[in-house]
Amino acid sequence: MFAIYIRRSVLFFLLTCPAFVYGQNNRVQKLWYNQPSGKTWENALPVGNGRLGGMVYGNVVDEIVQLNEHTLWSGGPNRNDNPDALAALPEIRQLIFDGKQKEAEKLANKAIITKKSHGQMFQPLGELRLNFSGHDNFTNYYRELDIERALAKTTYQVNGITYTREVLASFPDRVIVIRLTADKPGSLSFDASFASQHTRKEVKITSAKDLTISGNSSDHEGVKSAVRFKGIARIKTEGGILSASDTSLNVKGANAATIYISIATNFKNYNDVSGDENALALSYLNKASAKPYSAILNPHIAAYQKYFNRVKFDLGKTDQGKLPTDERLKNFRNVNDPELVTLYYQYGRYLLISSSQPGGQPANLQGIWNNKMRPPWDSKYTININAQMNYWPAERANLSELHEPFFKMVEELAHTGKGTARTMYGARGWMAHHNTDIWRATGAIDGAFWGMWIAGGGWTSQHLWHRYLYQGDKAYLAKVYPILKGAATFYADFLIEHPKYKWLVVNPGSSPENAPAAHEGSSLDAGTTMDNQIAFDVLTSTIRAAEILKRDAAFADTLRQIRKRLPPMHIGQHGQLQEWLDDVDDPNDHHRHVSHLYGLFPSDQISAYRTPELFSAARTTLMHRGDVSTGWSMGWKVNWWARLQDGNHAFTLIKNQLSPLGTSKEGGGTYNNLFDAHPPFQIDGNFGCTSGITEMLMQSADGAVHLLPALPDVWPAGSIGGLLAQGGFEVVNMKWSEGKLTTLEVKSRLGGNLRLRLPNALKSVNGKPMQKASGENLNEFYRSVEVADVVVSPKAKLTETNLKPTLLYDVPTQAGKSYVFAGQ
Repeated sequence: MFAIYIRRSVLFFLLTCPAFVYGQNNRVQKLWYNQPSGKTWENALPVGNGRLGGMVYGNVVDEIVQLNEHTLWSGGPNRNDNPDALAALPEIRQLIFDGKQKEAEKLANKAIITKKSHGQMFQPLGELRLNFSGHDNFTNYYRELDIERALAKTTYQVNGITYTREVLASFPDRVIVIRLTADKPGSLSFDASFASQHTRKEVKITSAKDLTISGNSSDHEGVKSAVRFKGIARIKTEGGILSASDTSLNVKGANAATIYISIATNFKNYNDVSGDENALALSYLNKASAKPYSAILNPHIAAYQKYFNRVKFDLGKTDQGKLPTDERLKNFRNVNDPELVTLYYQYGRYLLISSSQPGGQPANLQGIWNNKMRPPWDSKYTININAQMNYWPAERANLSELHEPFFKMVEELAHTGKGTARTMYGARGWMAHHNTDIWRATGAIDGAFWGMWIAGGGWTSQHLWHRYLYQGDKAYLAKVYPILKGAATFYADFLIEHPKYKWLVVNPGSSPENAPAAHEGSSLDAGTTMDNQIAFDVLTSTIRAAEILKRDAAFADTLRQIRKRLPPMHIGQHGQLQEWLDDVDDPNDHHRHVSHLYGLFPSDQISAYRTPELFSAARTTLMHRGDVSTGWSMGWKVNWWARLQDGNHAFTLIKNQLSPLGTSKEGGGTYNNLFDAHPPFQIDGNFGCTSGITEMLMQSADGAVHLLPALPDVWPAGSIGGLLAQGGFEVVNMKWSEGKLTTLEVKSRLGGNLRLRLPNALKSVNGKPMQKASGENLNEFYRSVEVADVVVSPKAKLTETNLKPTLLYDVPTQAGKSYVFAGQ
C-alpha cells in the first residue's frame, strides 16, 4: 500500500506542478519562466499576427497585455524634401573633392537636411489591465511562450485552485484573444480596463458592455495627426456575472471567460487615411467573438504553423534545457546549451512571422512591439542597415511570403522617392536617404552626419532582386523591374567623375554613422566603399533583370559602361579593406557600423574563392573592429564570420549576443525575453542572428550551395531541414556527425544544375556516381559577376586564408524532384 501511495503521490505531482508539465514537454520550442514580469516590459512575452502586437506580462494580481496596432503612427501624409539641396549640390561636391569634408557637412546641414519632419513615430494603443483581487498569495507559478503554437500561457495556484491564462494574436481572425479558466467552477473573478498614454483619447463602456478606447495619435514635428484609432475588448463568460462601471468591465464567479480584443485605425495607405476605424474594429470583433475559443485557437495554430513548421533544427540536448529561459541566458557563455541556440534561432523566425504578414506593414525597429509614446529612434525604418536586417531570414529561413510587406514599402518608396530624386538632386529614377516611416518620407533627416547617405533606395531594391534569385518567378521579376530600373537610373544620373581618380563616384556620400579623424570627424566623402558596392549591386541586378526579361538592351549597355568606371575596392596599409577611398582607416576604430563589409554580406562581391585578397582584408577589418558591440552589430558580425567560414568565431559572437544585458559595458546583449538589446531593444539583432546561424550551416551566394561552411566545434552533430538556397533549392534534410555530413536531401523546385560544396564526400542513394564540378556553374541563378581588380597598398601585409578543404559536385536536377545523398 505504501508503494502504491508513493506512486500516486508522484503522479499527482507530475500532473499538477506547472513547471514540470510545461517546462519539460517539447522544451526546445518554449521560452518559460518561474516568475512574473513585474513592471519590466522587456520581461514580457510577445504575441503578434502582423497587424496586432501584444506583450503579455504574466503578472498574477495586476495582469497587463500591452497593445500595438501596425498602422498607429503619429502625424499623417507628408513630404520632407529640402528644395535647397539642388542649388547647393555643386558646392558641397567641390568641398568634398577638395578634402574639406567638415565644411561640406555644415553646408549639407543647411541645404540638404530637411526643414520639416524628421520622421513620425510608431505609437502604442495602450494596455488592457486585468485585476485579480485576492490572488496575492499564489504558488506553483509558471509562464511560457510556446513558439511552436504562437501561444502565451500563465498558470498559478491560489487556495488550491489552478488558474490558467492563454493569450494569442489570431492570424485568421485579426484579434487578440485571452482565455481565462479556473479548475474549480465559479472561481474566476476579475476587473478589466484600458489604460493609455495618449492625451486625446476616450475610454467608455457601450450599451452592449464592450470596453472601448478611441482617439488620435500624436502630432509630431509640425505634422498634425491624421490617424484615428479604435480598440474594443469584449468579454464572454461561462457562468458568473458580467457587469460594468464607467470605464471597466467586472466579472464575478465565472467558470471561464474569453476576452476578444480588436483594434483598427483609419489608415489605408501612406497617402490615404479615409478608412473607418470604428467599422473595421467592430467587424473584426463581431466575426471573432461569434466563435468559441477552440474555433479561434485551432485555425490560429494551423495558420501559424504553415510557416513555422517549414524548418526543423536540432543540435542536441543537455540538462541546461531543463532550466527557465532567463537562467539559461545567464549561463550560456559558460556552459554548453545547444538547445538555447535552436530556441533563439526559431524565436527569430517566430518574431518575423508575428510581426510581418502579407498585407500589413513591415517590421520596424521594434517589430510590432513598442510601449513608448516617443520610442527610441521613433521605432521607424532605418534603411542604412536595420530594416534590411529584419528581412535577412525571410528567404533563406523559408519565410518568403513574409517578405511581402517590405517589398510593398520599397514599391511605395519608389513613388515618393521620385520626387526626392528630382527635387533635391535633379536626377531621374528614385532614391531614399537613411530613414523612412509609414508615410514613406524619403528626405534627409537627423543631420548630415547620419542623413547624408543616398543609398537607401539602392539597398532596399536589392531585396526584390534576391527574392527572384530564391524563387525564380519571372512574372514577379517583370512586376518589380521598373523599381530596379528606377534605382539604377538614379545612380546613372547622380554619379560624378572624381577629378583625381577619374572614377565615377557617389558624392556626397558617406559610410553610415562613422567618420575618420582625417576628415575632421565628418562622415561625408566621395566614393566610400559601401556606396561603391551598393552602386555595383544596383547596376548589376538591373542589367541581369533586363537580360532575363529581354528588354532595355541599350539601357543595360549604358549601365555596363557605368559599372566599369566604378572605383575598385582597396586594401589599405594595415591589410584592411578600406572604408574610404583614401587610406585613412584607424585599426583601433571599434565603431559598431562596419558598412564597407556590405560586399561580404549581404552582397557576394567578396569571395573566398574568387577574391581571396579581399577575403583576407575583410577578415583583418573584422579583427580590427572587435567582437563586442551593440546587439544588431553583433548580429551582422555573425553573418560576416560565417561568410569567412570561421564557425568558432561566429559562435563567439552568438555567445556575446546571448548574454544578459549589462554583462559587458561595451555593448548590447539580450533581455530576459530574448529580445535583442542594442540597447535599448531593437529587433534587428534577433533577425540578424537567425540569418547568421543559417549562414553558418548553409550558404548559396558564391556559385554553389555550400553546406556546413562555418560549423563551430561545439556543434559536432545535428540536423536541420527546410532551408532555402538560391535557384529554388530546398535543403529538406541535412544531418551531420563529427562535423561531417551523413544525410542530405535536396528538393529542386526549378530544376537546373545543383552545385554542392561539401566538407566530405557523399554518394547518391540511387547509385549514380557523383560528378565532380569544374568551371563556371551553368545554373543562371549562380552566375558570378567579376568585380574590378583590387588596389593593394604597397604597405599592406595580407594574412593567409586557411580554409578547410571542400569537395565540389554538380548534380543535374529536374523541377519538383528530390535528391538524396549519404555520407561515405
